Amino acid sequence: MSVWVMRIGHRPQRDKRVTTHVLLAARALGASGAFVDTRDEVLEENVRSVSERFGGGFSVKTGVRWEDVAKSFEGRVVHLTMYGQRLEEGLSKISEGEDLLIVVGAEKVPFEVYERADLNISVGNQPHSEIAALAIFMDRLTAGSALYSDRGGKMTVIPEERGKRVEERDP
Repeated sequence: MSVWVMRIGHRPQRDKRVTTHVLLAARALGASGAFVDTRDEVLEENVRSVSERFGGGFSVKTGVRWEDVAKSFEGRVVHLTMYGQRLEEGLSKISEGEDLLIVVGAEKVPFEVYERADLNISVGNQPHSEIAALAIFMDRLTAGSALYSDRGGKMTVIPEERGKRVEERDP
């Protein structure tokens, strides 16, 4: 299974931290890569830098139309929205090993996204962030398997009860 994220409505001056966090959450929770509809080379470089240091081969491409990505994607398109079917219901319709394109919005999502999606899934029915929705969806999708997986990076975080421990690996 490969999971890709499509971020719609990114506004570089307003959303840079939020979109960065959407992509970092996707990467940390096992996604293969992400597309962002607005061109943002700084965002691409920042996310690539994390991938180079911590591993995982996560790819990011900005300045792509969601319609083009969804049309050419050979798998199921899942739109995370407050207005979709319940998370458990939607997850039960996803086959093991099925490739997914997960669409998350920044601003109001065009109605065409709801129509194009194979599944419109809600992660709760209260307003919250797309970062939270993506993280919960990805964790449930992978049954938590990505949380502590080794990505083979130059650096790795060692979980500890107190303090911070990051180890650099020999090249």
